[in-house]
Amino acid sequence: MPLKAKPGCFLIASLLIFGMADARAQDAPIKTAPASENVTVTGTKPTDAAISKFVEALTVPTQSAGKLARWRDGVCPLVLGVRPEVGMAIVKKIREIAANVGAPVNRSDGCPNNIEVIFTAEPQALLDDVRVMHPNLLGYFGSSAEAEKLATMRSAIQSWYITATVDRHGQAQVDGGRKGGVTLTMMLPQAGWGGPSVAPTMFTMNLPDATAVAATDGRLGDGISSTITNAVIVADTSKLLNRDVTVLADYIAMLALSQIRQPDGCQDMPTILNLLVPDCSRAAGALTATDMAYLKALYKITPTAKVFGQRDEIRYQMNKSLLSQQ
Repeated sequence: MPLKAKPGCFLIASLLIFGMADARAQDAPIKTAPASENVTVTGTKPTDAAISKFVEALTVPTQSAGKLARWRDGVCPLVLGVRPEVGMAIVKKIREIAANVGAPVNRSDGCPNNIEVIFTAEPQALLDDVRVMHPNLLGYFGSSAEAEKLATMRSAIQSWYITATVDRHGQAQVDGGRKGGVTLTMMLPQAGWGGPSVAPTMFTMNLPDATAVAATDGRLGDGISSTITNAVIVADTSKLLNRDVTVLADYIAMLALSQIRQPDGCQDMPTILNLLVPDCSRAAGALTATDMAYLKALYKITPTAKVFGQRDEIRYQMNKSLLSQQ
């Protein structure tokens, strides 16, 4: 499916219908920490092994192209369900970090939002509606059972991504969208040596779920890349009581700018992603040097490289950045 829709508009409509973006939701009990507050984070010192483990744990190749996705078009965040000043602070933080790590930023007034951050006390009700009415917002899935699993709130803050496959001509097809199908017409050659001498015949094969893309043939790359086209981030306010908005903004920015696998357990490397992991003593109160090194490396990778090459590039850039700081 070509890129043309604005998924966030559908989500906003659902929020308004369910009353999840009204004034009552703007009373979410989150706070701003005093300027003097300091956070000390402990964790494994950066080594080749630790960085490799971190990269392997977080990176998620797209289902269609098998590449690491990142933003190609400028990000334009929208925050709903909190007071306007809180929403503006989160939007500002996402844009600042995006610019810092090399991600594209759309600073135009009234830009079409492609990152929707929703604070709600009823996240599962929202996701149930999305699964039925706008399942494409959940990202790639192959069956209704997979969609139901995707639309389950498992963390206090959770993210979903729409990705697209971009061919060597720059044409993008949404991953998991309705396919136009491909019809192949091939010539069957004559039988081999000693076989019957019959004229070549034409054979037609219909592939209704296939997508045709222009690619190259290379060992390290194929001319195809993956891009994030929309990100939905849902925050459960019932599980974020008295959390500092500046810390939450950093956590949300990490999810907004990279399609990552949110960790179930405490990461060895110091990272903001440990924030919501239960009983984790290495929780950070802000984006760490590890997080920034990862995001900067992601936006320096060769987009058309194979995923193993992309991971190697991230590891190299992170090593270069983190080890030089020791």
